Amino acid sequence: MVAAAGLNLEEAHRYARRVGERWPIERALLGGARVDDHRGAPAQRERGSEYVAILVSAGFDGIPWLERVYQAESLWDGETMGAPVEAHCYTPVELERKRDLPVVAWVLRRGIDLQAR
Repeated sequence: MVAAAGLNLEEAHRYARRVGERWPIERALLGGARVDDHRGAPAQRERGSEYVAILVSAGFDGIPWLERVYQAESLWDGETMGAPVEAHCYTPVELERKRDLPVVAWVLRRGIDLQAR
């Protein structure tokens, strides 16, 4: 399930499962430059982060932002995926407040649902 652009969807799904073993995940979306590549975006563009994960869980409540991000990013297999992930870990309420941030809005609109098969 590896695309020509190097997007390893099987490993991305395994990542979502690993995160889900730590917190009850309500949504897991993957975006970023590699997802754009996978969808045929032209090479000559501002790339931004190679991978951006939006992870939503009520279980993040009470956990400091940096701690949840650190833990979520430590579960990512950067060697297999070819680049690190920029994890955004929100409670459902936090996501509602952050949904208009450009990177969050893009992933919500065009990201790959890592819980769907």
